[in-house]
Amino acid sequence: MVTSVASAGQMTTQVAATPAQATTNLNGLLRKMNSLQANFNQTTKATTPTKPLPAQKQMGLKSTHLGQTFSGVMQVKRQGLFRWETTSPMKQLIVTSGKTVWIYDPDLQQATRQTLDEQMSNTPALLLSGNAAQMMKSYKVTQPNNAVPYFVLYPRAKDGVFESLAIRFENNMPSQMVLSDSLGQQTTVNFTETKLNPVIANSQFQFVPPKGVDVIDQ
Repeated sequence: MVTSVASAGQMTTQVAATPAQATTNLNGLLRKMNSLQANFNQTTKATTPTKPLPAQKQMGLKSTHLGQTFSGVMQVKRQGLFRWETTSPMKQLIVTSGKTVWIYDPDLQQATRQTLDEQMSNTPALLLSGNAAQMMKSYKVTQPNNAVPYFVLYPRAKDGVFESLAIRFENNMPSQMVLSDSLGQQTTVNFTETKLNPVIANSQFQFVPPKGVDVIDQ
């Protein structure tokens, strides 16, 4: 697909990547990330408050009310290690060592434990820490402009937790993810102070419930 764009009195040509090119380009960027750390700000747009999708289904990218913003720190590491720690306006930790997902809500003194199944392993946030080549099999990948590292992914599974996921890269690192779900909500996550391939101890992806915390198995 070729699109002409007028800018500053000049015509420029925007060429969309073929599906194969888009997949190769995205896969190439993901393969460069052995580990990643970033601060995040997450905001959801919705016309009315709606029932959130389970946090463990979205692995950090959870639904919120209109305009509500969450912030915190994300850490990911190959293969499948993930930590998403919300620090404001409330505290929550979502962490997985690749087999078990823990969701810890300190205000509730509650921790939920769940096995990381195939559906959950294909959630947006884990796209950054899983097997890049394998993950690409779960999505239709588009790239509106083959010269710009911006991609829109559509799940091949009809029962996915989102309808589309847009991801933008700057300096070979993700700078923004935009998630659109079936409830008509759009969640935007902006990443700042991003570090590519930092040394992250595996202990960051382990969780031991503090004494007195209720543990719920799902």
